Amino acid sequence: MSSTETSTARTTDTPAVGRDGVRTPEALPGRPGVPFGRTLHAELRKMVDTRAGRWMVIVMAAVAALILVAFLIWGPAEDASFSGLLELSTLPLAMLLPVLGIMAATAEWSQRTGLVTFTLEPHRGRVVLAKVLAALALALVVLVVAVAASALANVAGGTGEWDLSAAAAGGLVLALLIYVLQGVAFGLLFLNTPVAIVSVLVLPTVWSIATTAISSLQDIGRWLNLDLVTQPLFAGEMGGRDWAQLGTALAVWVLLPLAVGTHRVLHREVK
Repeated sequence: MSSTETSTARTTDTPAVGRDGVRTPEALPGRPGVPFGRTLHAELRKMVDTRAGRWMVIVMAAVAALILVAFLIWGPAEDASFSGLLELSTLPLAMLLPVLGIMAATAEWSQRTGLVTFTLEPHRGRVVLAKVLAALALALVVLVVAVAASALANVAGGTGEWDLSAAAAGGLVLALLIYVLQGVAFGLLFLNTPVAIVSVLVLPTVWSIATTAISSLQDIGRWLNLDLVTQPLFAGEMGGRDWAQLGTALAVWVLLPLAVGTHRVLHREVK
């Protein structure tokens, strides 16, 4: 071996030395990162394994079933079509699904399991993404159950009319997913379950009342009232202006708190 080759081999094998004569630590071979599918599965399991999460799903199903049964018994028979029954069964979902999203977002901080979670998956952004997708997936499952219950009620005691349009069905799914995402966003923003629940239920309601009662705020309310801008979405009657209003309200009530909350999770110290 020539002197040049020997020198090259020594240079390759010698650890790097810094300016102060201190050797720079080399990266050690380790296990590959946790697969995202496993993180997503863990977040889904945590949402239904805890007592609070399990009872929340049970309460949503029970309330929707009670509303359907009560309407079939005492409600006007001509309104008991599939779309009417589905609208009734999803009323409690619009209120309770955000709470489910909040519980998913605040689990590590309310139950003090953050140290375990972020040790197993140090990339906190992946955990946040898994929480968002898990909340949306569970919301879709609950919505499928509500659709099945409404269809059964329509066959058993309704008018038998299947009058739900594709636009209304898509709008219903999108609106409920927006409410779930709002719950996740408020949960990440406050990282405290009671505060987030009160905020997501009270703040939009107070703002809605204010924009309705105060004439000077009515024009602003048409763009920043999430409950108001989702009404055409539920009805399946969205136009160009409706989409613009929905996007504006979505940016203020969902995307902004989601961005701020994600930043908090990424930089907050875990105790």
